[in-house]
Amino acid sequence: MAELEVRRFGPDDTDDVRTALAVRHATEQVDSPWQRPTLLPAYVAELRHGWDGEPETPYLALVDGEVVGTGSVSLTERDNRHLAWLSVRVVPGCRRRGHGRRLFELLVEEARATGRTSVAVYGWESEATLAFARAVGVERRSQEIQRRQHLAELSPGRVQRLYDEAAAAAGGYELVRMAGRTPPGSREAMAELMSAINDAPSDDLDIEDEVFTADRLEAYESATLARGMRLYRLVARHRGSGALAGHTVVAVEAAQPSVAEQHDTAVARAHRGHRLGLLLKAGMLLWLAQAEPRLETVDTWNAESNEHMVAVNEALGYRVMGRELHFQTSW
Repeated sequence: MAELEVRRFGPDDTDDVRTALAVRHATEQVDSPWQRPTLLPAYVAELRHGWDGEPETPYLALVDGEVVGTGSVSLTERDNRHLAWLSVRVVPGCRRRGHGRRLFELLVEEARATGRTSVAVYGWESEATLAFARAVGVERRSQEIQRRQHLAELSPGRVQRLYDEAAAAAGGYELVRMAGRTPPGSREAMAELMSAINDAPSDDLDIEDEVFTADRLEAYESATLARGMRLYRLVARHRGSGALAGHTVVAVEAAQPSVAEQHDTAVARAHRGHRLGLLLKAGMLLWLAQAEPRLETVDTWNAESNEHMVAVNEALGYRVMGRELHFQTSW
């Protein structure tokens, strides 16, 4: 069997970028056909900026000059310096030939070379994904559910009723709308609030709390805007102290304004028990109905064990699209 080779590429390598995006689309059509195809400008921005300023290192996997898959190694220097997240995609017509296993092994070598002592990899729940995990010796550590909200399916007044119910329990708080970037004077407080996401369950993953700073917030917003998204952040502020108590963020695709992604929703520990999660998410929908009248769907991701947020999403009509499995191994 011919040897598999990997080749790095970057956002300025136009042909490789187009090839890698085609591999992504081909694999998603088979593994997660509900996924929205990533547009080329958004993919270039993803390669250039990552999620929040630390882009992954992407690779093409080739056999005899033919591209059979793609992979990536994602590292952060802000926290979790023991860990590398890997992605492995194999073209559907090239599967069951050992390419995915060999690509994984080569990516592990790349991670080891950076001094990492653990790798995690993910895949949509299927027999093929579970067989791959067994073959490369990684353990299942967590699972995350992708849900989609179809706004046309929400009965008239449902969002308003849920908002009013939550507001009755949150009389000590007001909601503040922030479109686009966070104002400079609020960045430090917002970064501190963002750290509340560390209380979300990570199941059995060997993972440390993430470190949030004003610089990281700015990098996240720059990366999201570079992907062609419009940012909406709704913040709950305590009336008595002025403290930022919770927030939710939605990004709407400018090129496809019918489509949006739910990003973080978090409530600071000291302010829980006032139904702020539901208040924020329902309040966001009421805002988006005014600001983005063409919006049709919102996608969200949660750890399956995050019972509180899952309950909020189900109350708002989200339905399950797929389950993503997370695997990890260490040395």
